[in-house]
Amino acid sequence: MSLRPWLRPGIGVKRWILLAFVGLVLLALAGAFALRAFYRDVEVGGPLQSVVSIVTLQFLPYAARGAILVVAGGAIFAFASWRLLAVLVGPFLAHDRDQPLVEVIYQKRFLARGPRVVAIGGGTGLSTLLRGLKEHTSNITAIVAVTDDGGSSGRLRERMGLPAVGDIRNCLVALADAEPVMGDLLQYRFGEEDGTLAGHPVGNLLLAAMYELDGGDFAESVRRMNRVLAVRGKVVPVSTTPAALHATLYDGTEVHGESSIQHTRWIERVWLSPDDIEPSADALRAIADADMIVIGPGSLFTSIMPGLLIPEVRDAVLASSALRVYVCNVATQRGETEGFDLADHVEALERHTATGLADVVLANSRATPASPASPGVEPVRLRWPPAARPEPRLVLEDVVDAANRHHHDPEKLAAALVKVLDTAGAARRRSSAVRSA
Repeated sequence: MSLRPWLRPGIGVKRWILLAFVGLVLLALAGAFALRAFYRDVEVGGPLQSVVSIVTLQFLPYAARGAILVVAGGAIFAFASWRLLAVLVGPFLAHDRDQPLVEVIYQKRFLARGPRVVAIGGGTGLSTLLRGLKEHTSNITAIVAVTDDGGSSGRLRERMGLPAVGDIRNCLVALADAEPVMGDLLQYRFGEEDGTLAGHPVGNLLLAAMYELDGGDFAESVRRMNRVLAVRGKVVPVSTTPAALHATLYDGTEVHGESSIQHTRWIERVWLSPDDIEPSADALRAIADADMIVIGPGSLFTSIMPGLLIPEVRDAVLASSALRVYVCNVATQRGETEGFDLADHVEALERHTATGLADVVLANSRATPASPASPGVEPVRLRWPPAARPEPRLVLEDVVDAANRHHHDPEKLAAALVKVLDTAGAARRRSSAVRSA
């Protein structure tokens, strides 16, 4: 096994190896002083003198003795340090046995130094984003909408009064740094033959059980699930209040409930009830500390809007010094965004929040043909507001999934966001240099 990987930048062990070596040298000098005092003050004769002579290699030249001690000491020190590290760290890396220990440590230290990214949204889009981002940083906070009122989440909400857990489960699975089988287990959904369990994913039931164990403290139950699943980053609900989503259409019709709104066209406005929804303190702290805030991708009105409709969350995003990026969907969604182009998405987002909410809009540059099997779903056309408008800045990248052209590719999307952040950071450094000159 090569020692070279342990000495590359980023591992963080060279300084401690050097310090340990300095300590050993000092101990060796102390031993040398003790031996010198022993030779000077203690008389050794007879057969014992021969033993001492052999043990101390006095039959060899002085230089040869020194070389032998250096080689033997260095080899023993390196081997012992290697084995000690493996013994101490190995039990904590049992799920990474397929990777060399040095690669696991390098990856974890590299990710720990990554940018602080906050992702706001829900649904499939948010979990797709998280799967890509976690390969670039472990400083991720997913702020998840809790307005889902359909399926298992809706039944648990009606029965137990807890906020929607389905999107939270999906995000936990996306960020979980655990065995793949654990993700499969959390996503397993009971069939119709399972009676009252029918339709419930195991992950939803675990969150509901944790909710009861924590005495109805939903925020703490999600925190504990983060720890149980060894999540790379953290997942937090945007609020612990069971909120409901409502919509007004352009003809004045009102539609109530997320599961109904997502299939509805011509949405003019969406809003939440009750009016006094309390935002998550964890979410507000993460927004304040972020280097980049990513809004989307996901269903525009039913996944992205709910979190930003809470005034304190919206104001925290506006007040943040982080780079704010809106990721537009690759394709329209049948119902709520049917027929929308890029400008329509941005206009709807700003109409519900504030002009200038996003510094950058990231959109897909690689249009693909619409699928005849998905009526109402087509690639988002790249119509953009007039060039005279300075913000937000439009960035086009190929972020479409080649295997599913109506969705983002996690790796491409994460790489594009990191590139946007790096570019913005470089621009800010140049601007600071010009101001200080």
